Amino acid sequence: MTRHGLKRGACAIAGVAESDLGEVAAGLSPLDLMGQAAQRALADAGLSLRDVDGLFATTSQSRMPTLALAEYLGIQPRYHDGTNIGGCSFMSMVAHAQAAIQAGLCEVALIAYASTQRSLGRANVAAPDVNPYESPYRPLYTASSYALAASRHMHEYGTTREQLAQVAVAAREWALLNPQAWEKEPLTVADVLGSRMVSTPLTVRDCCLVTDGGGAIIVTSAERAKTLRKRPAYVLGVGEDLGHYSISNMPDLTVTGAVRSGAAAYAMAGLKPEDIDMVQVYDAFTITTLLFLEDLGFCPKGEGGRFVADGAIAPGGRLPVNTSGGGLSYCHPGMFGIFVLIEAVRQLRGEAGRRQVAGCDTAIAHGNGGTLSAQSTVILGTQATL
Repeated sequence: MTRHGLKRGACAIAGVAESDLGEVAAGLSPLDLMGQAAQRALADAGLSLRDVDGLFATTSQSRMPTLALAEYLGIQPRYHDGTNIGGCSFMSMVAHAQAAIQAGLCEVALIAYASTQRSLGRANVAAPDVNPYESPYRPLYTASSYALAASRHMHEYGTTREQLAQVAVAAREWALLNPQAWEKEPLTVADVLGSRMVSTPLTVRDCCLVTDGGGAIIVTSAERAKTLRKRPAYVLGVGEDLGHYSISNMPDLTVTGAVRSGAAAYAMAGLKPEDIDMVQVYDAFTITTLLFLEDLGFCPKGEGGRFVADGAIAPGGRLPVNTSGGGLSYCHPGMFGIFVLIEAVRQLRGEAGRRQVAGCDTAIAHGNGGTLSAQSTVILGTQATL
């Protein structure tokens, strides 16, 4: 199937890597981390910088990231894309890279991101825009925006604080199986509920980490990917949706654009939620996991809290979700979407070690940008799905 001319399985992710994560060495910049991740992802694919002719990059710490990164790497790409719609930018870049490759504008696309927000000592390295409808109330950006969504979901559907906490606990259980994860200690529902309140009803354990780090992925044609070092993760479906910018303009705090981006990705892939073996969604806050599980069709609207109860998305549960530990327990350097893609690819390759999902042939990688503002979905599959 095709979507706007994009062909199912025509392109693949051939290389993935993180930079150093957590709190990186003093003096390292986002460009240093993007360069680090890029070299590692190219090595993962069996390629070099000489092969890169498409460059896709964004970061909140550079006004012109593709220019800065091209100069840093010493390359002159034929095609470039600096899309910035927050944490889902990288899923959108996968779709844009496929379009460019199919159009002959480039052959090997490097997608990169990095941030040193932890080293800088503040959660937001780019100050939020002044919003005349929100700023007078002095919200804690972005936690207060997501707290509104959580409060509304609880009001409309009876979702409980304990159910939200189950998301954080499941993420921590996965993180304990991931040597790269920032969090190393077990977490209980009681721990989540008893931790410091950030923006009611979300405590600090309902909120993502603040870390340094970067990531990179390599996208190329399916034909070329088959000749490279690692097993390809084929792009089966993609979908994007742009909604509001500020949370006060979100039409329904309990329904995100993932409904539309997911539907487009499923249609292109020719798959349904029940065909997906493993789920990676952007979990900046516990409420986002519930919303995306609902909006991507894994449970009915309003049932997310009950769906995740009793360890259903934890190791050994009925649906593996955020197997790296996610933004809640693995890492979160500002825009987490690229790490969602990296984990999905590793699971499809069978490289996830103790957290490996058995028989994983399909994965959904979903990104979120802004305050539930932009959504982008990528469905990936192994050779068996073509």
